[in-house]
Order: sequence, then structure tokens, then C-alpha cells
Amino acid sequence: MKPYLLGIALTAALAMGVQAAEPIWDGNQVHMVSEKLGDGVFAFYADNASELNHHGGAAATSGGLIVGSKGALLIDSMLNQRLNAQVQAMSAQLGNKPLLYAVNTSAHGDHSYGNMYLPASTLVIQHAQTREFVEQHLADDKAFMIGHFGAGRGIEEIKARTGDLLVPAGGALEIDLGGKTVVVRDFGFAQTGGDLWVWDPQAKVLWSGNPVIAGKPALPWLLDGHLVATLETLQRVYDFLPDDARIVPGHGVPLRKADLKWHIDYLATVRTQVQSAIDQGLTLEQTVQRVTMPQFAGYVLFAWVHPGLNVPAAYRDLSGGAAARP
Repeated sequence: MKPYLLGIALTAALAMGVQAAEPIWDGNQVHMVSEKLGDGVFAFYADNASELNHHGGAAATSGGLIVGSKGALLIDSMLNQRLNAQVQAMSAQLGNKPLLYAVNTSAHGDHSYGNMYLPASTLVIQHAQTREFVEQHLADDKAFMIGHFGAGRGIEEIKARTGDLLVPAGGALEIDLGGKTVVVRDFGFAQTGGDLWVWDPQAKVLWSGNPVIAGKPALPWLLDGHLVATLETLQRVYDFLPDDARIVPGHGVPLRKADLKWHIDYLATVRTQVQSAIDQGLTLEQTVQRVTMPQFAGYVLFAWVHPGLNVPAAYRDLSGGAAARP
């Protein structure tokens, strides 16, 4: 994730109707709950996530817990100490096992800032690019997170705690929790250059992080501009999953495999329509005006994320104008 790109993205989102004086969601107000998805397998999400997802709203960060006989693995450490304390408390109550590992699905602060509050004995798992990003850009990242999630939300005191175990680009890591094997995998570029997916093959549950923000009508965010790579990665994930798999998205309640088709179909339609516009010699501005795709509306940020971010990103990617992939 490039800090200036996310800063532009959040600024534009606010300009499209979110009140600048209000955080996207308030880290001082969110209350996390759990849902059991299998033996020793739990999703964590905000108590209003289901309602917000249904109406296309913006829910707080989701995560989860996988528990084996040796210990437990936490997925995403949350934005601040308050939210981290909630997921640690649920982990202790539900698992009653030491927290051996914690995975950050990306470098985004709401998925990784809570690392500093984890037990010293917990091993942090990150993508190699996530650790590099945090080491080089934490101060800038905190500045725009405060600007859009609000001052006094526990971001100011965040200090870097980076990965102890790293997943390389295109790699995977198998974790033995005792009677339960968890796979942490890079399926390819999806939203950032450091996306990790957490797969429990026994329970058939996959944590996606932000490449799948939430179910319909939420849409993918092409923050770094790679339409083709993102579409290929989501299709790769879809083909990997068994039909009865469930997905815990980055900001919502669990989904079914079939729900991923909404995101794939959206990106495939963007690709087809933008490529047609390019082939006809249309400018970016003309392409944005033509590729409206009202059949995919309903997301609260549609009026920004589709014409303001995704269509321009697709245009640059398909016309060869996008920056090299990280």
C-alpha cells in the first residue's frame, strides 16, 4: 500500500458525502462480537456490521481466531488498544489457549496497529512487503489515519511492531496449532502488494482482509491501480475455494464462496467496458462518463469508488499508463 494513494482515496471518499468532522467509523465506539464458524474457529466483527453490510455502509474491521490444542492464532490486531483489548478478551474466553500467532492481512493500520499490544510471546506474521512498508512509512500512515479516523482514537501512541515470520511474494506459511493446520498465503496482488489470506482447511473458512471488503453491494477498491492483477487474484481465490467455503471479509460478516462472484463480475465488467472505450479512442474523462454501471450501485461509496477510483485505475492499467506493480 502506498501512503499517498490511501490518503487520496480517503480524502476523495470524504468529499463524496462523508462528513469530514466525523470518522469513517469510530474506534472509540465500535463493539466487537464473535461468531463460531467451526470447532475452535471464530469470526470477529462489529456488532452493527450485518446491518451496515446489508445497506452498503462502512463497517469496522473484521478478524478472527483459530484455536488448536497447542494454542491460538489471531487474524488482524485492530486499530487501537481499545479494539485490540476486545479481541484479546474474546480470544482468551473462546480459546482458553495462549495466543501463539497473530496475522496481519495487510499493512493497513486498522488491521495491524494493535500489534504493539499483543503479548510479547506472540509471533506476528506479515507479508514481507508489509513489514517493509511499516518500517518506512509508519509516521506518514499514522498522520492520514488520524486525519480520517479521528484524533484521540488511540492512533497517536502507536509504535511499530513488525513481523517475526514473513511470507514472501507468492509464498505461503503453514502453521501447526495442534490438531489444526492453518495456511497463510499470498494469492497475488489484490489490493496492496502485501495481501495475506488465512485459510483453515478443516473448517473451510478463509479470511480475506481488504481485497474483499464486504458482501454485495460493497465493491473492490483499486487503490494501487492494478485492475487485471486484482481480477486474476480474486478468480484464483474463487477457483481455490470449495463450494461450501465461507469467507470472513475485511469489514463485515461472513460470506459464502458464491458471494465472491459479485466482486469478480464487477471487475470483469469494468474491464470489458473500459477496454471498449479505450479501443474506441475515448479519453479518461469520456470513459468515466460512459462506464457508469448502475447495476452495481448500492454501496454507500459507489459515487466515489467507481467513477473516482476504479474506472480511472482500470483505464490507466489497460492503456499501459499504470505504474509498475509493486
